[in-house]
Amino acid sequence: MPTWITYTLVRIGLFAALFVVLMLVGLEGWLAAILAALIAFLVSYIFFRGMRARVAAELAESRATTDKTPDEVAEDER
Repeated sequence: MPTWITYTLVRIGLFAALFVVLMLVGLEGWLAAILAALIAFLVSYIFFRGMRARVAAELAESRATTDKTPDEVAEDER
């Protein structure tokens, strides 16, 4: 499975778990969603650095190996 799919599933799972916990605590839905998104972002930023770096490297590699047409080269030079 590509790394970006794994990283995305981990982040969605983290958000979902936090959302459920916050809803069980008794927060309103909109507040639970905002807090879950914020906490999931912070946790993934701090603890999933290696996975995020692998995803970035794979994306950079895929962009570098793409053959560009003359039009794309001209657009990039602007």
